[in-house]
Amino acid sequence: FGPEHGFRGDHPDGKEINSGKDPKTGLEIISLYGNHKKPTKSDLLNIEIMLFDIQDVGARFYTYISTLTYVMEACAENNIPVIVTDRPNPNGFYVDGPVLDPAFASFVGLYPVPIVYGMTIGEYAAMVNGEKWLQDGNACDLTIIKCKNYTHNSRYQLPVSPSPNLQDMKAIYLYPSLCLFEGTVVSVGRGTENPFKVYGHPELKPGSYYFTPQPIKGVSENPPLMGRVCYGYDLSDVSESIKIHGRIELSWLQEAYKNINSKNGFFTNYFDKLAGNRNLREQIASGKSESEIRNSWKPELELFKEKRKKYLLYPDFN
Repeated sequence: FGPEHGFRGDHPDGKEINSGKDPKTGLEIISLYGNHKKPTKSDLLNIEIMLFDIQDVGARFYTYISTLTYVMEACAENNIPVIVTDRPNPNGFYVDGPVLDPAFASFVGLYPVPIVYGMTIGEYAAMVNGEKWLQDGNACDLTIIKCKNYTHNSRYQLPVSPSPNLQDMKAIYLYPSLCLFEGTVVSVGRGTENPFKVYGHPELKPGSYYFTPQPIKGVSENPPLMGRVCYGYDLSDVSESIKIHGRIELSWLQEAYKNINSKNGFFTNYFDKLAGNRNLREQIASGKSESEIRNSWKPELELFKEKRKKYLLYPDFN
């Protein structure tokens, strides 16, 4: 079975992926993306055990955890045990962001967790099971193979890129903050050599940096603002601050909104799904300060942190 980005993680985001054969092994691959996100009963014929072994990046809108959920749900319905071979979370050293309002559930956020939830994929699976979030309150027969020597204070360096546009650790640290721009008219550098390390738009003059998105086969084949010069900022060096301190950075989104001319068209319908609520869009549009916005997250975030503790398999961050 293959999630978004394909069985080997080498397809661009959003690209339709058909089922077929893995060229390296000859194995039949069933795509769990597009209109076929959940394994069917016929997909699971003769399956005795489901093994889930995928590298996550620890952000709610990165869709591998949604695929995990649908796999768990299908296996619970068909009495198939699930084994999760756990992986370190490169963003597992903090918890931050608004908790998803269930009214905004989608494939980029199914359950009431914050944008950065600070759990490995195994811990997350345990929470989904334990909180009875699967359809009809089901729970699957779940086994988690733990990582050795991992703690939530670890700064884990991914040895392999998990998807085409997250090409290094700088992009992975910046991703929870910059992905919110995907629900706006602003580019995050898709179609350049620096995806998820920069942001820009033709109207954001003067920026200290500029780029022109172009098609890149297998990475960004139809990038937003293709062929247009985008002015903005290179955040590559700022990623080190996130690595040290661990928090979502909102000021970039606020500044971009403030400095763009076409405010009415700044947000797309996708933004509320990424944010997990409509509040964040309204708060930015009304000029709320970053501290005011962050304070609005606190009550639900504290409740989530308490819930999270029940499912941790590794020593927590301080």
